[in-house]
Amino acid sequence: MNQDPIEKLESLRAEAQLGGGEKRIEAQHAKGKLTAHERIDLLLDQGSFEEIDAFRRHRSSNFGLDKQKPLGDGVMTGTGTIDGRPVAVFAQDFTVFGGSLAEEHAMKIVKVMDLAMKLGIPMIGLNDSGGARIQEGVVSLAGYSEIFLRNTLASGVVPQISAIMGPCAGGAVYSPALTDFILMVEDSAYMHITGPDVVKTVTHEDVTSEDLGGAHVHEEISGTSHFTCTDDSECLARIRRLLSFLPANNTEEPPLHHTDDPSDRCETELDAIIPEAPNQPYDIKKVITAVVDDGDFMEIQEGFARNIVIGLARLAGRSVGIVANQPMVMAGVLDIDSSEKAARFVRFCDCFNIPIVTFEDVPGFMPGTVQEHGGIIRRGAKLLYAYCEATVPKLTVVTRKAYGGAYCVLSSKSTRGDWNVSWPGAEIAVMGAEGAAKIIHRREIAAADDPAAMEAQKIEEYREMFANPYLAAERGLIDDVIIPSRTRPRLIRALELLASKRESNPPKKHGSIPL
Repeated sequence: MNQDPIEKLESLRAEAQLGGGEKRIEAQHAKGKLTAHERIDLLLDQGSFEEIDAFRRHRSSNFGLDKQKPLGDGVMTGTGTIDGRPVAVFAQDFTVFGGSLAEEHAMKIVKVMDLAMKLGIPMIGLNDSGGARIQEGVVSLAGYSEIFLRNTLASGVVPQISAIMGPCAGGAVYSPALTDFILMVEDSAYMHITGPDVVKTVTHEDVTSEDLGGAHVHEEISGTSHFTCTDDSECLARIRRLLSFLPANNTEEPPLHHTDDPSDRCETELDAIIPEAPNQPYDIKKVITAVVDDGDFMEIQEGFARNIVIGLARLAGRSVGIVANQPMVMAGVLDIDSSEKAARFVRFCDCFNIPIVTFEDVPGFMPGTVQEHGGIIRRGAKLLYAYCEATVPKLTVVTRKAYGGAYCVLSSKSTRGDWNVSWPGAEIAVMGAEGAAKIIHRREIAAADDPAAMEAQKIEEYREMFANPYLAAERGLIDDVIIPSRTRPRLIRALELLASKRESNPPKKHGSIPL
């Protein structure tokens, strides 16, 4: 007797939702992890998920796979909405073959990625996979290659977000690495090219997956991850928040958010935030939160290269990208890691029409053989390239000092900065007064009866002549010197004016950034 078509459909849907079965779902929960279905439910607006290819199965008969053909082949794909805005999503199901990727699994992901590009909507990947399904051989590797190609073609066209919510190893790590943002869940997520066993064989190091590529390793040491989350729920909530700052694609503007924070609000605390001693630190994050709407700042890569701060915020409801030197860490100096961290973020903002606001307090580039031998020249040039290339509105506020090549790099007027201002006590010069005076007046100081007194005199003379914003203002290298407490209203007015900015780069296939 034939089964009723509706009953059959409902039976198949129930089978698909069970994934690898109750026991494997229980094992997933025992690890503190949600299932693919539960993750999608938490990520998307309630009832908005439209699944694609729920009934797809693998076609392999290798090594007994013909006896195991679960629906969906270990990944859920489809579309839905976040805050009413459409997105595409895939979620690997660890309860089915350990979430391993093979031909049909990969083609499901490729199909939804192609759809995201066609519709111009963000692509979100929830990764929880044991890697390539070795029973299917090279077709698994070809599947990864198909995904990598889509990641590359989608780069700069639609936002791509990867959540690492379980294992992610071998070739699988390159898809997240090609996306715009990576979020990792503590204790359950890790990313590495080769596992602990291979590492031990080749290098004789004893290391765990957590120590090799856990969430904190990639947040604080490698800089691969952008956010570390305590559990699946926090990770998914953070994706929702991140998307609230971003446009759906590169042809749209970021969404405008309502705020009750007055555009003309002044913060008198900023008038006294810079310490009297030039080498005394202060927290640039206090400046940022004082200026942006409702003090709401979403910091990115917080644990990596902490001498520079990057993140997303809003001014009068408009999304902006923030780049700021952090005097609390290494005096805010630029080095290899901070240059690359900021460069990638600047390029992301430029891809997606997000204006860039730079708070500059930089003593220069980090000196020393470690930096020079590590390639600070070409790697610092990445940040310079990123700012020069960017055509979005670029606003820069020098809060205390801007010395040497670092002044040039951080969106100076001569590198197409649109609105460059300084606070009154700022120093804009080739180098600090102490170093400059010693070089310029070396002989005079050495010949003086009281070298220390002569040095102090020459330092003060240099500071009066060069170490202030007014020479730069006289030459038009900054547009204005502003009162710190007025930073928010001045930024907002400039941002409103620059909303109609039109600028483009020379026609070319693409530039050759010093990678």
